Amino acid sequence: MWLLLLAFFGLVVPNGLFLYWLVAEYRGLGAVLEDRLALGFILDALLALIVLTVYIVRHPVGRVPWPWFVVFSLLGGLGFSLPFYYWLNTRKATS
Repeated sequence: MWLLLLAFFGLVVPNGLFLYWLVAEYRGLGAVLEDRLALGFILDALLALIVLTVYIVRHPVGRVPWPWFVVFSLLGGLGFSLPFYYWLNTRKATS
């Protein structure tokens, strides 16, 4: 249960900040590309996603295939995708 709570927090808080910025403060893609700090965070997150995906491909956690991890990461960030993907793969199958 704690993994779901962590995934929910990772989905709501960072993405809530992003959605607020997108609605209230977005001034175009040019401003984003000029912000070196933002580009550093974007590249860091992309590199972490690639490294984690390669690790998951080589060492599968469970029955949910790795492309779902990438989809969850793109939709909700690593703070959401890591706990949610792990929870999906380690929960007991209901029969």
